[in-house]
Amino acid sequence: MSRLFFSSKTLTTAQVHTALDALSLPTLGVEVQDQQACIEIPEAYTLPKAAITDTMRPLSRVHQFDFAILESEFQANEFKLLAMDMDSTLITIECIDEIADFAGKKKEVSEITEAAMRGEIKDFSESLNRRVALLKGVPESCLQSVFEERLRLSPGAEELIAYAKANKWKTLLVSGGFTFFTDKMKEVLGLDYTRSNTLEIVDGHLTGRVLGTIVDAEVKRETVLETCALLGCEPSRAIVVGDGSNDLKMMEIAGASVAFHAKPVVQEKTDFCINHGGLDSICKWFEANS
Repeated sequence: MSRLFFSSKTLTTAQVHTALDALSLPTLGVEVQDQQACIEIPEAYTLPKAAITDTMRPLSRVHQFDFAILESEFQANEFKLLAMDMDSTLITIECIDEIADFAGKKKEVSEITEAAMRGEIKDFSESLNRRVALLKGVPESCLQSVFEERLRLSPGAEELIAYAKANKWKTLLVSGGFTFFTDKMKEVLGLDYTRSNTLEIVDGHLTGRVLGTIVDAEVKRETVLETCALLGCEPSRAIVVGDGSNDLKMMEIAGASVAFHAKPVVQEKTDFCINHGGLDSICKWFEANS
């Protein structure tokens, strides 16, 4: 390992010094600049990465900063693919919840969504089918209304996509959401690949059914593997970003997994966590480690 990176809109030098003191790392000359700080870890330092993480996580919650342990090989040119979840990751909303709002069933659908994201409903296909069934009869026009009125990109999303393109990474949006929205995101952001679920629509209304294979955790994993094979690279050269338990299987095979404002079960099993910053935090890690 080589560097310890801190970032937050309210980050102070005192907070960084407190964290370094807890790790018995030197603080002399360490100052926050541009809301971030990056400290080289001495080669002789023996505390393992897991122990650093265990010490830092409670401090990061108390002081509301993000941290990243950046090993020397964590370089932009080592990666070929950026794979992202969509709902609550690339965008700020859960599209199915917002569609349900138009049907007056947002509370019922949101409760199922949250239980699935926390991993309490183990079968994603079951949870999706239950939620989509509640949308039966919703006009197709509601999808466009959700896109125009409620869908917003997560902070830093455009910067991250631009960084990916600048470094010649391919981009994949793989979602348990719906093709209507992933197709829009592909067009708006110039993404390379997308995969998601197709809502059945008959006579201008949702039928309450999903067509074809449901994009669950296993399909997400397979999609990342297939995309890497298409690019001629190992999955270790992929960065995977997500927020829910449905993302864990594709995160497990990645060279770098990033939990973005994620559920606790996801944060515990990923390489990096972003809880206070935007998606552009990923760009900052690479820039600080270059």
